[in-house]
Amino acid sequence: MQHYTFPPASSPQTGAERILNACARRPVDSTPIWFMRQAGRCIIEHQEMRKKYDLMTMLKTPELCVQATLMPVQAYGVDAAVIYADIMLPLEAMGVDVAITNSGPVIHNPIRTLQDVEALRIVEPEESVPYILESLRLLRSEIAGKQALIGIAGAPFTLACYLIEGQPSRDYTQAKTLMYSQPEIWAALMEKLSTVTASYLVAQIKAGADVVQLSDSWSGALSPSLYRRYVLPYTQRVFAAVKQTGQPAIHYGASTAALLEAMTEAGGDVIGIDWRMDLDAAWERIGTDHGIQGNLDPTFMVTPWPVLEEQTRDLLRRADGRPGHIFNLGHGVPYATEVDQIRRLVDTVHQLTAVQP
Repeated sequence: MQHYTFPPASSPQTGAERILNACARRPVDSTPIWFMRQAGRCIIEHQEMRKKYDLMTMLKTPELCVQATLMPVQAYGVDAAVIYADIMLPLEAMGVDVAITNSGPVIHNPIRTLQDVEALRIVEPEESVPYILESLRLLRSEIAGKQALIGIAGAPFTLACYLIEGQPSRDYTQAKTLMYSQPEIWAALMEKLSTVTASYLVAQIKAGADVVQLSDSWSGALSPSLYRRYVLPYTQRVFAAVKQTGQPAIHYGASTAALLEAMTEAGGDVIGIDWRMDLDAAWERIGTDHGIQGNLDPTFMVTPWPVLEEQTRDLLRRADGRPGHIFNLGHGVPYATEVDQIRRLVDTVHQLTAVQP
């Protein structure tokens, strides 16, 4: 394997500079690191907030959202603050009766007919999610460029599956049945969802996000050919809109080892991968003109430190110093993770990859 070396990066860089440089595959002074679902999973202060406020109150109250977003930045020393939000939020203004429960979103009026799709409204983000945009504006001022500010959205396919299934699913039978047997309904739904998602991500960037991540947690249910037929055109539309802003985008998928090449065609600058594939092999398939994010198995976060450290070193060896690596887990932080374990991991990644001036 070739070992990549670069001219020394300007040092020290801020977390924002590390993330943005990695997205553009430029030199960094150390590998940037953040975590999906980093906000509050194991932070005592966040747990105390949840005792006082329900989730929707926290999401829709900018002051509370900002507090929750900043807690992991202060506790872990990560290079990015990711907006404390849920991917289902833009759907409410579309006319979707959604409840966010402990076991996941529940849709009380799932999509079944073309009339159901036609009833969905397309609402501009300033009207549908003003609280998220205000939170981003406040965060932008608060972090002042010290960390990257990451916006998030659910990808059209994952949102469509929720809307059709009505709840989390293991096999997505209802969604896939509609997709295969009633393609006109599927196309109409994906058209609306891609429009709303694109507007949402662009609005997040205008409100202050440095980077946005499109999360397609359920796309691994499809083969590459079916993904290209039923999903890719709509995902490409989202990334094309983001590209017009000049800001980078991350494309994350779960269980998507079979889809890497197709996901790369969608237009994201960085491909986020889960732990079910080796990072070096995945990067060879993605190609060096894209960055890669990941992909530590989240379970290692609750193992003894020597086990976690060994796996961290192995992952960094696979990254091999190539430009464009953002260290992350292959999915969200486990609830049982200790804050000291996360902080130690962040410090270790920065130390092991530090470039000497």
